Amino acid sequence: MVFSSLSFIYVFLALVLITYFAVPKKLRNLVLLIFSLAFYYVGEQKLIIIMIISSLTDYFCSLGIEHFRERKGMTRLFLGLSLLINLSLLGYFKYADLFINSFNMLTGSEVPLLKIALPIGISFYTFQTISYTIDVYRGNVKAERNFINFAAYVTLFPQLVAGPIVRYGTVAAELKERTVSFQRFSRGAVRFCIGLGKKVLLANSLASLVKLYDSATGHTVLMAWAAAIAIPLQIYFDFSGYSDMAIGLGDIFGFSFPENFNYPMISKTATEFWRRWHMTLGTWFRDYIYFPMGGSRVKPARHILNLITVWFVTGMWHGAEYNFILWGLYYCVLLILEKFFYGKYLERSKILSHIYFAIITVCGFMLFHTEDLSLLPARLGELIGMGTTGFTDTVSTFYVTSYLPTVIIAIIGATPLVKKLGEYLRTRAKLANAALIGTQICAYAMLVLSTAYLIDGSYNPFLYFRF
Repeated sequence: MVFSSLSFIYVFLALVLITYFAVPKKLRNLVLLIFSLAFYYVGEQKLIIIMIISSLTDYFCSLGIEHFRERKGMTRLFLGLSLLINLSLLGYFKYADLFINSFNMLTGSEVPLLKIALPIGISFYTFQTISYTIDVYRGNVKAERNFINFAAYVTLFPQLVAGPIVRYGTVAAELKERTVSFQRFSRGAVRFCIGLGKKVLLANSLASLVKLYDSATGHTVLMAWAAAIAIPLQIYFDFSGYSDMAIGLGDIFGFSFPENFNYPMISKTATEFWRRWHMTLGTWFRDYIYFPMGGSRVKPARHILNLITVWFVTGMWHGAEYNFILWGLYYCVLLILEKFFYGKYLERSKILSHIYFAIITVCGFMLFHTEDLSLLPARLGELIGMGTTGFTDTVSTFYVTSYLPTVIIAIIGATPLVKKLGEYLRTRAKLANAALIGTQICAYAMLVLSTAYLIDGSYNPFLYFRF
């Protein structure tokens, strides 16, 4: 079950809301836990046991750390046990076939692949539970003794399968006591509808264009560039749309989830891009891997090693395919070059920096999108006219013309233009109410249009659902 489905919006979510607000406040975490487990079970059935094992592991390990706080050896033992179990589960279910395939390639062996089903959202909830135990070990948070509260935190369905990655300290107080005002509920509903519109009306439409590109070979230059622009926009609206829906649902239930995107497509460098893109993942790697390794407060050679490690793991986190690993290392190289070589020159020219960012983004997301790396040279070559069937043809012109309005709307939507317009209107006393009402009308119009789109049975993939 995904958020952008009729069964979720009009059946599951409706049942959750009715039950949640009908019971006393002290039972609301239990309600969320039950429905979150049901939400996960619908998609995963028996693989739900993996999430339960992870939750139990970190619940008891954190209590052990708290109990033996004065005995360093014991606290390290419990932390190590948590890391061992969680990373073993993640490694087995997500990376076993990648390791086997790599072993076969290096040795010429023919060890059969395990073809293990990947539990939905395992990368997200594993990182959440690991961060919780590490924070307890560091003394940043107190261990949660109420298992219902802790399990509700781990399994909370709004952010369970695709983030944002919510640290325990962010919602610890709200797990114990929270209130939902009409204003907050309304704000959450509007945010959910906007995210739904981004996902269904923009990401899905762009995905249809990308699907046309993937299903053919020997593209024209025009079609190659249409896909090169559509791919990063599709991924952005797919993922940020989900994050908006999750944050909106958090507000509806009284939780404050962290922002995950800050208009990354207006960046001028790779460094800036990663400050704006998937921010909860970036800060997770910063706080739990990069800083403990010494960060940038070490010699240049060690600093570069730290960056390589973090970005290798970043690529691995996104998927058990070689293109994701190379994608992570690709950005690692760019960040190193920007920091030690040409970053200062990019700062001198906005035009140059925007051109630079456009080029590296097109190349980077083409790599992210192309799991079969043998296709990558040809796809990049098509952008400069190599191996194409010409600049355009009747079919390419038809498709590009058909999708052009969607692409233009997506480009505008990827900038803060609409947000700044709304902020400007709200600063004008006579227009403030009109701006608020206009935002709500637009949001609910997105809900209606998205519903119509979903009833039509149109293409509805979800990229980050598999992570």
